[in-house]
Amino acid sequence: MSEPEGPQGERGGARADRPARAPGGLSEQRAETDGVRLAMWSGPRNISTALMRSWENRPDTRVVDEPLYAYYLSETGLDHPGRDEVIAAGETSWRVVVDELTAPVEGVYYQKHMTHHLVPRLPRDWIASLTNVLLIRDPAEVVASYVRSRADVVAEDIGLVQQTELYDQLGADVPVIDAADFLRDPQGHLRWLCDYIGVEFTDRMLHWPAGPRDSDGVWAPYWYGAVLASTGFEPYRPRQVELAGAALDAARRSRPHYERLYEARLRLEVGDVWRDVGG
Repeated sequence: MSEPEGPQGERGGARADRPARAPGGLSEQRAETDGVRLAMWSGPRNISTALMRSWENRPDTRVVDEPLYAYYLSETGLDHPGRDEVIAAGETSWRVVVDELTAPVEGVYYQKHMTHHLVPRLPRDWIASLTNVLLIRDPAEVVASYVRSRADVVAEDIGLVQQTELYDQLGADVPVIDAADFLRDPQGHLRWLCDYIGVEFTDRMLHWPAGPRDSDGVWAPYWYGAVLASTGFEPYRPRQVELAGAALDAARRSRPHYERLYEARLRLEVGDVWRDVGG
């Protein structure tokens, strides 16, 4: 495969011919591990599970699906679909989970995380040892999708509040990817991410077989209907959203956090050279 001539992009107004590696990236992990622990921090009802499918389709990658979910439900007492199943199947000790997430790895260890699982009493210092990326989506779209599976919602349930906290903790170099931007150019964003962590892009990341995976959380039947039927990324489609009551309040409270992160998001320049590079 030919190497791309560097996906050009902007983060926070600064241009870079090649992605700058953030603290905790592959180059700084080599003393601890031969691979890279890629942590994708999203909120619910985003493209996070489709991205997990994409990375899992690489031969050098293993994935983990929301490893802090059982701990989160056990700590908060919240009633989520399949709550008892999630707690029974998962690990409720955050120390055990964190030890596994930060252990040395070979290849790529793709970690799909939900930022709302970062409850206030959970220490966060370990996160800096991972290669972190923030994945955001318009909060009105998130809430509209969320309430189809769980009617009760507050801003803290959809993760943008915690994403801005992570952004402040990790610093402005942490990449922020907007789901709408990604769906307009999946290949460009995947190439950028691969370059960011120091691995080659493969076309296998653009398509995958439909159906469940052994790696799916036990909550998949409640949340993953569209992904289970998918074989690739769906094109972006603007959505008309109407919200009321608590759902509208959650979206409004999340909006300033989203707008702040949106301004700092990765902006790819998609040119003919970039488009023409084969996989």
